[in-house]
Amino acid sequence: MKKFITLIFLLLAIIINFLPQAFCEEVFKITSANFDTANSIIVLTAKDTVSTENIMKDIKLVKLENPARAYFDIDSSILTIPKQDWTLNTGGVRQVKINQFTTNPNVVRCVLYFNDNYDPDNLKFFRIKNNIIIKIKNNNFSSDYFQQTYRDEHTSSSDFYEALTVTYPVIEPTNPPGMVTQIQQAFDAVTTPNTQQQKIEKKSLKLNTQFYLNNITIKPYGILINGFGAATIEKPMILQNPTRIVYDIPNALTSQTIRNKEFKINETDTAKVGQFEMNKARIVITTNDVNNYIPIFSADNQSLLLANFQKLDKSSLFTNAADVIAYDKERLNDQTNSMILSFSHPIVHGIDRKNNNLNIYLYNVSKYSEELFKSEYSNSVFANAKITLMPQIGMVLSIPLENDSLVNTYLGADGKSLKIKVKGVKKAVKQPAVSSNHGAKKVVIDAGHGGSDYGAIRNGINEKDITLDVAKRLKTLLAKQGYTVVMTRETDKYLSLQERCDITEASAPDIFVSIHVNSSVKPEITGVETHYYHQESLALAQTVHASIASNIKSNNRGLFKSKFYVINHTTVPAILCEIGFISNDSERGQLNGDRRKQDTAKAIMEGVNNYFKQQH
Repeated sequence: MKKFITLIFLLLAIIINFLPQAFCEEVFKITSANFDTANSIIVLTAKDTVSTENIMKDIKLVKLENPARAYFDIDSSILTIPKQDWTLNTGGVRQVKINQFTTNPNVVRCVLYFNDNYDPDNLKFFRIKNNIIIKIKNNNFSSDYFQQTYRDEHTSSSDFYEALTVTYPVIEPTNPPGMVTQIQQAFDAVTTPNTQQQKIEKKSLKLNTQFYLNNITIKPYGILINGFGAATIEKPMILQNPTRIVYDIPNALTSQTIRNKEFKINETDTAKVGQFEMNKARIVITTNDVNNYIPIFSADNQSLLLANFQKLDKSSLFTNAADVIAYDKERLNDQTNSMILSFSHPIVHGIDRKNNNLNIYLYNVSKYSEELFKSEYSNSVFANAKITLMPQIGMVLSIPLENDSLVNTYLGADGKSLKIKVKGVKKAVKQPAVSSNHGAKKVVIDAGHGGSDYGAIRNGINEKDITLDVAKRLKTLLAKQGYTVVMTRETDKYLSLQERCDITEASAPDIFVSIHVNSSVKPEITGVETHYYHQESLALAQTVHASIASNIKSNNRGLFKSKFYVINHTTVPAILCEIGFISNDSERGQLNGDRRKQDTAKAIMEGVNNYFKQQH
């Protein structure tokens, strides 16, 4: 009898041993592999799988020589994408191979080939949610305790513009592999079957991920954005026809699985997610409630909710309540000051930025000291700031601001501190505007070049003629809207740059708009740009450029801070619009036609309208 029982257990053990691994273990399914030059990291992402916590404990780096390389195995894992073979032109690691090493048990192997001077001990492994992160360089994601959550500026010197060339194999099957080859593949997935032909392709990629946006969840009041890294939201732009609000996330990469997809939030509101620029993700929400949508940041700054704050269930945003336990401030220079609040627990906060006010919703904060708050900030730029308690739990921090102030907010790495940095702008003294009938706003339109100054020329078509035509059309449209319009030139005559500035200063307008046509030695380049120089011109540049980019079917080349003479020597908000490239055959034909000229003038007019609407 004992021998029989022993035999039964032995047979069961054999059967269990030969059962497929999927029945015996939870599997880490790797759905994507990415390399990020900005942070020098390899990211292996899993979807709807087990936590990486146990898997991370078993990862061990094995160093080899001749050539210098190292590998690590990820147990209980399946590579659901093709095997990866990257040749990198970044420092340290020159090649990365990722393969399904075995299938019973399931093991994915990653092999890294090093440059001669690279120390493998610099490799660091950690996890963020369902992502395994391999850090190549021995530095941190951020050297600061604070991670930025919001900024007014749409461009920054801290933005990533990194390039990477990846060489990878493309497998072209010829004949199905035979039984012997299939058996060999099961034991050694690294071997390339002889029955397949391999060619090498190169792709130039521009990877700049501070935040990797890889999942969208629809809520009845907005969309929940998930990813890893530090998410920063820029000051939103409001566009018309249809009414929509635009959020940009700088230094962000959008997953191909959600890129350019439209999501239905509710019966009236929709959202679309895309890769706006090589280093910027864009979310556009079409809604009639644009003034009620705000970004709400999770305590770990890896989930971002864009929601109608009037409709959301606030209690669903948090599990733990927090108290304000410390108040501090910094005076960085004559123009820049910071308020720092510390909390007992991680906070969930939302940001509502108006032109002359900043509201910060502290959703899970229940207690604060009004006496300490007032005493700390009474003699600072935050003297008029106040806190208002919300029903049940939460509070609103309101900070009055000048229209041209720059706001940045930062969340502590542990979610227990919030920094609000405000930078004032020194303005040039502006002469009082001459009142026109009905108090209409005054706009100076500057048609670039003229007379003996032809501007850019291609195939007998002159920049000076296009700019004058568009400027006249813009004048007509603005006048119909009730604006007082001053033209620096209305005929084909020469004006110096200083004369244009003198006309503007003498007119004392509210804004200045200069119109130009771009050119390049590379005929394939197309697109629209908007330039500004002084900080008080940023809001005008953002709003007008958003309108141009939305209404003109051409490449959106973005905003630029540039020291052009006419926008540098003007004491009112001033922009210079490059409305297209005369050096491109197709775009030159469009720029010389009535439809593109009229569409451009209309887009600038709508941008001007939106700008003045947002000033109130």
